[in-house]
Amino acid sequence: MSQPEQIRMSDADAIEARASQWLGRREFGDWTDHDHREFHAWLDASPEHRIAFVRLETGWARTARLAALRSSGEEQKPDHAARSWRLRTRILAGLTFAVVLAAGAALFAGRSAQTTYATPIGGHRAIALGDGTLVELNTDTMLHVSMSARNRVVLLDHGEAYFQVRHDNARPFTVLVADHRVIDLGTKFVVRDDSGSLEVSLLEGRARFESADAKTQSAILSPGDVVIAKGSSLSLTKTSTLELDSSLSWRQGLLIFKHTALADAAAEFNRYNRDKLVIADASVARLQIRGTFRTNDVVPFANVARDVLGLHIVRRGEDIVVTR
Repeated sequence: MSQPEQIRMSDADAIEARASQWLGRREFGDWTDHDHREFHAWLDASPEHRIAFVRLETGWARTARLAALRSSGEEQKPDHAARSWRLRTRILAGLTFAVVLAAGAALFAGRSAQTTYATPIGGHRAIALGDGTLVELNTDTMLHVSMSARNRVVLLDHGEAYFQVRHDNARPFTVLVADHRVIDLGTKFVVRDDSGSLEVSLLEGRARFESADAKTQSAILSPGDVVIAKGSSLSLTKTSTLELDSSLSWRQGLLIFKHTALADAAAEFNRYNRDKLVIADASVARLQIRGTFRTNDVVPFANVARDVLGLHIVRRGEDIVVTR
């Protein structure tokens, strides 16, 4: 396990201060396309940037909701503008408080260092976090974990991970991936980031899926829900528990195919092996295969394609070429 990388206190405070500036500009300034590009360049520059901003944004969202709830409970008065100004003032004061709180987090909240976990191609790793949450990393996966007294944030850099979250209302658990986030509401779920396509599958409980760029793109997920995000598009489908269990067979080192196109099966195998399956013919790619294989059994899989489907197998360096 890699050792936690301790951020110098002055650097951490500077990151928190910059995050608060971005949040203030976004919520109360004239937010332009140029601001949007600069902001996301800053987020992408370091996992610490993204984690710091999400922490602050979470505190801000709570403050805004609290202010709105208090406002709704007050006596209604005819001067709508005055009421709106009072609400805005409360929220602005809450934001100021959140910024001050963030700046003092190192002294008063016991800020924890970030820890990075990773697996190589074909690797699998189970991690028990300090809060009781279980995380399993699939092949070629990297994530960063940051936990404090107020928040639990995981940044999935790339790959696929299973989360069995110990729910805590006082400490939100958020998974950041690409420009989206998954917020635990008492949950078991899987997040997979693969070549520009993000897939989140919910097994138990509930979770909220949000897009950081388009606040309207959000969904509350129930068991069996699978959300797929590609660029600006978002789709939500329902699948069976049996199918979800099959998709998680990698946790036992297995791949299960049920009438799967050969091209799709090969692509899945290639995630786990340095020897790559190459389907050289479009008609071959559409052929279907079924069976259960070890994730590293790429040669036996190719032999099944040869013996069952009558295909030719040729070795070319690290490539295993499948043809008619």
